[in-house]
Amino acid sequence: MHGGSRPWTHHTPHGLGDSVIPGAISAEVRGGNSPGTAKNPAPRILVVDDEALLRWSIVEMLTTAGYAVAEAGTAREARRVLDRDDEPIDALLLDFRLPDATGLDLLEAARRRGFTCPAILMTAYGSPETIELAMAAGVREVVAKPFDLIDLLQLVETLVPPRA
Repeated sequence: MHGGSRPWTHHTPHGLGDSVIPGAISAEVRGGNSPGTAKNPAPRILVVDDEALLRWSIVEMLTTAGYAVAEAGTAREARRVLDRDDEPIDALLLDFRLPDATGLDLLEAARRRGFTCPAILMTAYGSPETIELAMAAGVREVVAKPFDLIDLLQLVETLVPPRA
């Protein structure tokens, strides 16, 4: 682990329990290193964050772990990814504050389009009110920024295990 204090709490409403986790471009799609087979494709994760460096880091980590990844820097870009019917989305990683909407607005739009996959909300604004709104909107996990990428990967693997 990375040592140091544990400055924030990771919240989950679905039986995984609360635990403490250490702190620490345009829409495009990248395949994982283990893309699976036609019968068993790699799980596809949509990462939406306007912070390009953070988004890049998350995309690289997930791709290395064997996930197929779509990315977007705005809600508008993310909606274009969601509107494509050619590939399913297995999980959503959404920033709370985007330039053109909130991650919760985007989640609502995804649910209206029929997406039922788990959603993780990443936020530097993790007030109790924000967490309550997120859980009411159907977010599975709220992760406070800054976070450790390895912990985020473990969370994603819990919700959407990579396929062998």
